[in-house]
Amino acid sequence: MATATAVDVHAHDDHHDHDHEQSFVSKYIFSTDHKTIAKQFLITGIFWAIIGAAMSVIFRLQLGFPDADLSWLQPVLGKWIDAQGKLDPSFYLALVTMHGTIMVFFVLTAGLSGTFSNFLIPLQIGARDMASGFMNMLSFWFFFVSGAIMFVSLFLETGPASGGWVVYPPLSALPQAMDGSGAGMTLWLVAMVFFIASQLLGGINYITTIINMRTKGMSFSRLPLTIWAFFLTAVIGLLSFPVLFAAALLLVFDRSFGTSFYLSEIYIGGEALPNVGGSPILYQHLFWFLGHPEVYIVLLPALGITSEIIATNSRKPIFGYKAMIISMMGITFLSFIVWAHHMFVSGLNPFLGSIFMFLTLIIAIPSAVKVFNYLTTLWRGNIVFTPAMLFSIGLVSVFISGGITGIFLGNSAIDIQLHDTYFVVAHFHLVMGAASAFGLLAGVYHWFPKMFGRMLDSRLGYIHFWLTFIGIYSVFFPMHYIGIAGFPRRYYSFTNFDAFSGFTDLNMFISAAAIFTFLGQFIFLFNFFYSIYRGRKATENPWRSTTLEWTTPINPGHGNWPGEIPTVYRWPYDYSKPGAAEDFILQTVPFSETMESNLPHENDLIALEKEEADEIVVDESKAH
Repeated sequence: MATATAVDVHAHDDHHDHDHEQSFVSKYIFSTDHKTIAKQFLITGIFWAIIGAAMSVIFRLQLGFPDADLSWLQPVLGKWIDAQGKLDPSFYLALVTMHGTIMVFFVLTAGLSGTFSNFLIPLQIGARDMASGFMNMLSFWFFFVSGAIMFVSLFLETGPASGGWVVYPPLSALPQAMDGSGAGMTLWLVAMVFFIASQLLGGINYITTIINMRTKGMSFSRLPLTIWAFFLTAVIGLLSFPVLFAAALLLVFDRSFGTSFYLSEIYIGGEALPNVGGSPILYQHLFWFLGHPEVYIVLLPALGITSEIIATNSRKPIFGYKAMIISMMGITFLSFIVWAHHMFVSGLNPFLGSIFMFLTLIIAIPSAVKVFNYLTTLWRGNIVFTPAMLFSIGLVSVFISGGITGIFLGNSAIDIQLHDTYFVVAHFHLVMGAASAFGLLAGVYHWFPKMFGRMLDSRLGYIHFWLTFIGIYSVFFPMHYIGIAGFPRRYYSFTNFDAFSGFTDLNMFISAAAIFTFLGQFIFLFNFFYSIYRGRKATENPWRSTTLEWTTPINPGHGNWPGEIPTVYRWPYDYSKPGAAEDFILQTVPFSETMESNLPHENDLIALEKEEADEIVVDESKAH
């Protein structure tokens, strides 16, 4: 496949020379440098992860210890803790709603994809920056404004949005339905509009940059799997987020302009509302057309990051490079045609249900291909157990265990029994939440030296991994058991249900494990912020990796490479090649310099290298 022409080196060098003249505001606040924007996404995502995880701890306290006195939380929650020290039931539902919204959108979508797509795409394809630095800056600030609006909603007199993170009508469509259906829901919808704009601006930029701005020799068949994952993630977001915008827009019409897209024959307090002809099922179709691709919007970047880290730290070429790309393409396509498996209990036609069940089970095949390729790459590898590698292996573990339970829920007959129980909560928290969070953390540990020029403390990283890994399984594995027993999700208390009295101790264990896991994350927070300023200084290529980002200076300026952008000659996974002087060969090393380790077909490429070198000389002479 043809490669893009290298961008004008000299124009960007001029910008690089004046980089130090920028003010603090233009360099760190309203920056157009993709690396700075990636850090903005990361640190904002960390802030939201603390907020979202703290919310889960509060409602787990309620579930695990329903008789406990929570008066000590009154300085934080105010009137939502009553005089007896009990959590307000309506605020409990608001906490569940905001926890889901924050973790899915603000942490795992913006925090993961926004950070690593921004940071790695130009560095790994050999570009000075994104196609549009201004659009890139806007994508972050739309996200920031979205988060600010959502944060303000937490302090409303009537409380933030309620009704679950999926905000199903009629609760979300009728401002008078409950406290959380009023101003809190309005701000939720406004925040999501800004968030969708952010994702669309970012996605257009990522796709355009990858297609048009690859350096000499960087064909699609030489792209790292991280770039393939970010590219396909952007395609999914670009096609699915506008559907959520349409769903939100119709919801605004129903709430404020008297339409009936989602409402029909509704009674509140014995009074009939005039709305006729709408259907809340329409909203479910629109929401889940984004909602299921959203699973892969957060998973694919994590899987791409894991591919890179496992290959690097196994000191082996990734097994089945082309199969990995095809499997990601298969996941991308299938993610759009399985949305109704979330709706088996909505009155869906059983024949349609069987079709969606069939498609859902098929999507397990490309996922299994990826798992098989990870395990085969690890097999007999010379594994280096860095914290990033441990989190990557942890991702494979939770992806397997969470994925297997997905086969249960993909079967409509079983799903009807398990729907809206803790079995579903356990499944998607493992396969989506924990797997994506592990990918995010693995990426931070791996690329922290390139981001900040310093190393994270590996001993703290090991402690952080084991606390998190044990904690995650301690929280979500027992949930499968109580889910099969019929525990419904989103219930405020189980003390009045005799059938569930036998699971009190298990619920306490889950809540204690959630608190334990939450506290373990402060080890990472200390390590992260301390190491930015006081960590051991990094070398240029601390992990002995092969990809382009490790050819830049330790602290690259705006423009990434101080001189000419390197030319790429080989694929990104030349590890432990027989005959090679070292156990890795950078993508920028020509085959003519590695005659002792070349395969027969690689020797045939040496003539093409000379032709490409001549083309570069001609291009430079024209530029002068």
